[in-house]
Amino acid sequence: MQVEIKKLDNLGQGIAYVNDLITFVPKTIPGDIVEIKIVKKKKKYQNGQVIKYIKRGNSFVQAKCPYYALCGGCALQNLSYEATLQYKKNKLKDLLAHININVEPTLIANDNPYNYRNKIKLQVVNKEIGFYFPLTHNLVKITSCDIASPAINRVIPNLKEFNITNGEIIIRSNPNDELLIIINSSEEIQFSSSKLREIAKIAGIVVNGEVKEGDSHLIALFNHLIFKYSYDSFFQVNFGVAQKMWELLNENIEAKSKVLDLYCGVGTLSLVAASKGAKVVGIENVLNATVNATFNAKINKLNAKFLYGKVEDILPKIPFDYDTVIIDPPRSGLAKSTLDILKKYLVKKIIYISCNPDTLVRDLDSFKNYYQLEKSYLLDMFSYTYHVECVCVLKLR
Repeated sequence: MQVEIKKLDNLGQGIAYVNDLITFVPKTIPGDIVEIKIVKKKKKYQNGQVIKYIKRGNSFVQAKCPYYALCGGCALQNLSYEATLQYKKNKLKDLLAHININVEPTLIANDNPYNYRNKIKLQVVNKEIGFYFPLTHNLVKITSCDIASPAINRVIPNLKEFNITNGEIIIRSNPNDELLIIINSSEEIQFSSSKLREIAKIAGIVVNGEVKEGDSHLIALFNHLIFKYSYDSFFQVNFGVAQKMWELLNENIEAKSKVLDLYCGVGTLSLVAASKGAKVVGIENVLNATVNATFNAKINKLNAKFLYGKVEDILPKIPFDYDTVIIDPPRSGLAKSTLDILKKYLVKKIIYISCNPDTLVRDLDSFKNYYQLEKSYLLDMFSYTYHVECVCVLKLR
């Protein structure tokens, strides 16, 4: 059957309507006219697969990645970059409109929408290396990734040197192109890194949580601040856009303020605030990240201290004399108990950073009787994917 793609859904799939039934069609864009076959049918929707492209939409571009047709990671590579930004902006606006917040988010683009990722996770299945197709365990074999950093791409074709049959390989890079390689496998891994060291700067190799060579961490320098982050500690995957986010934070933190940083990681946001003259306490539930954060505060000579544990466990136990709260939670957003405490103490300002607009909007809905959304930003942290990074500044009503 022939259909016209009307819009994209939240996962970047095209949407058509067949007898008023929503039909999801991957690898399509608005304006496409395509011939499809139905591959799954439910009561309220169905899934289609393209048999033939009859006409392409106005925003169509040829995907750069040779694996685009197989890999679902960069679902928006068949759109012009400008169109991907507009899609993400509309996505956030529509979600906020559902809770009666009508805003025009400030859009912050990625200066380098390719080769920006400083971390990738590769799967190894029967000695083949690649990515899982989304929501499956079907492996897409690769030898490069167009959104990964050049330093990471240099080593991907040589990862078979680790002689892994099944497992995963995580590669992280820093701005100096040093690499940290993390291997997780149930096998006993015997390897030589000599060939890899000829083509790349290997800072360390960690196997099943044990350092086998070099260090267990990387070092990065931003805005004259030094950050150490361990193999299992969170760090933003896009250095360029992360720097823009830290600049936004700097603009929205008042000097001499008292700041509580929830889910603080290795202290990046905490130390940006502390460098503005704020007194900062951070909470983090990854032990290595908490240790990193303490080290980072000390080496940068900044007024910040860090508590180890879950936010929902520690928050009820600490004195609450803060005027600003920074929140950068996991994709699941805030626990109800955390929301309740924040609504009890009602600080002057909340800066909420999120990589999941669905849980962001859910939490903003809980706050909206107490706080006004003063500023909103959409940062293209994850170019050519459907993922959205948001920064929202809430001011007490």
